[in-house]
Amino acid sequence: MKILFATNNKHKLEEVRQIAGSGFEVISLEDVALTGDIPEESDTLEGNALFKARYIFDKTGIPTFADDTGLEVEALNGRPGVYSARYAGPGKNDRKNMQKILKELKNKTNRKARFRTVIAFIPPDGKEIFFEGIVNGTIGTEPRGSYGFGYDPVFLPEGYDLTFAEMAADLKNSISHRSRAFAKFANYLNNNLGREL
Repeated sequence: MKILFATNNKHKLEEVRQIAGSGFEVISLEDVALTGDIPEESDTLEGNALFKARYIFDKTGIPTFADDTGLEVEALNGRPGVYSARYAGPGKNDRKNMQKILKELKNKTNRKARFRTVIAFIPPDGKEIFFEGIVNGTIGTEPRGSYGFGYDPVFLPEGYDLTFAEMAADLKNSISHRSRAFAKFANYLNNNLGREL
C-alpha cells in the first residue's frame, strides 16, 4: 500500500515509517522529485495539514497525507500551537524555540502542556479526512536528552519521568501524539481502502 507523506522533514518521515511498520510503503516528496517548503499560512493545525495534503495530491494524483503538530501550553493560553515550528521567529530553530518557552514559563507553577497532531488525508476519490492524536504532559525546567527533535527535550509525557528526547524511539513512538494520530489513520486505511491503493 503506497501513500505519499507531504513532507521534507526527514525526522518526521523516519518516525512515521517506524510507526507504520511493513503494512504501508510511505514515500516522501523527495521520492516524487518535489522540493521546497509548502506554505503554512493557516491559523489552525487542520488548515495547514489540509492545505499541504491537497497541494501535493493535486500535483501528483497519489493518495497523500500531511500533518501539522503543535505544542499547546496551558499557562500560555495554548501557545505556541500552530506556530510551534517558528515560535522564536523565522528559521525553525529548535533550540531558540525551547529557550523562548522556558523563559515564558519561568516562575510559573502550571507547566501543563500537550502535543497535538492533526493528519489530513486525501484518498483516491479526493475526499478530505482528518485524524487527531494528543498526548498530555508537562514542560520541564531545562532540556534533557539527545533523541527526537523539536520540543522533545523539554516535554515530559504524562506518567513518565523522561522527556521525549530521553526515550528510545520505540517507546516514544508507542505513546506519541503522532503515533496516536497515525494509528487512527492506519486503522482507517486497513478497514476502508484495502487493496485500492
